Amino acid sequence: MSSALTDLFPHPIVQAPMAGGVSVPRLAAAVCEAGGLGFLAAGYKTADGMYQEIKQLRGLTGRPFGVNLFMPQPETPGAGTGSTGAADAAPFNASAVGVYAHQLAGEAAWYETELGDPGCGRDDGYDTKLAVLLDNPVPVVSFHFGVPSREVVDSLHRVGTFTLVTATTADEARAVERAGADAVIAQGVEAGGHQGTHRDHPETGGAGIGLLSLVAQVREAVSLPVVAAGGIMRGAQIAAVLAAGASAAQLGTAFLATPESGAHALHKDALTNPLFVRTELTRAFSGRPARGLVNRFLREHGPYAPAAYPEVHHLTAPLRKAAAKAGDAQGMALWAGQGHRMARELPAGELVEVLMAELASAGTALTRYVSGGTDR
Repeated sequence: MSSALTDLFPHPIVQAPMAGGVSVPRLAAAVCEAGGLGFLAAGYKTADGMYQEIKQLRGLTGRPFGVNLFMPQPETPGAGTGSTGAADAAPFNASAVGVYAHQLAGEAAWYETELGDPGCGRDDGYDTKLAVLLDNPVPVVSFHFGVPSREVVDSLHRVGTFTLVTATTADEARAVERAGADAVIAQGVEAGGHQGTHRDHPETGGAGIGLLSLVAQVREAVSLPVVAAGGIMRGAQIAAVLAAGASAAQLGTAFLATPESGAHALHKDALTNPLFVRTELTRAFSGRPARGLVNRFLREHGPYAPAAYPEVHHLTAPLRKAAAKAGDAQGMALWAGQGHRMARELPAGELVEVLMAELASAGTALTRYVSGGTDR
């Protein structure tokens, strides 16, 4: 990673921006204070809500931090959004969303709520949030669900902001490099939450590339520094991605269980609850492939959910909120990576310290192996 960007956080640990109220200021601050790079998630927030969280975070730490933005989703193929790649995503299929809404009517009745309005908007307030970040610059901004235009990247560079963009393939990484970003976040299929694909092609069935293979492919495809993301829960795994050529590791699920995380208590408990034995990529809650713990809602509705993001997200939002209020984890979106069973309920700062100790231990073991030691 470029020396200037590396200087922002002494430890090669990035706290993933988890939307939906998880990556709150107190979590980002704790990670920053421990030497990692903490992130706020602007997704699903208003521009003012994002700004208020930035102000709160600045009151908690003087260390550098990041803010993550969702790229706007186009109405139809070829519709201009200022993004690279996302413009030729699948068009909004109103009839398919209507059919799915009919299927979810029973859920609405069960939770005594109404379904959400699928037409709430597709841009997540992108332009307004960018304007705020240009008027009130932050050290780092990352992008999910597509690539910002070269103009946007250059404008952020002019105010001193580093830019990172998620990629799930080598081709997507090349698009990130062409846009002029400072680094690429290589997101393996093991990652919890939404896959940051630039194009949502239903025919791929949510298939993806494992993290170590992806890091190697991205390293050969571009000259950008790589931040590795996907299923990382231990320091030895950080050592593995660093050995594969990454400059840092991004962890989400590992921080989800910390007391500073804004995740619902049921969500935190589910990570290690034996009732939830595996994760799966699903469109059930949002219309885009996202990895979560398999629960009743995912099993019953995942096979029928259309490729329609963010319409399905808006549609199911009241259901998810009502399920959480009712204390029913079987109706919530329990986003989690494949390593969820390894979650540790440690304070975020302490978790960073433990991860760094594990990283050092893994490095020592590797050095002994390479030097011909007997500790193999």
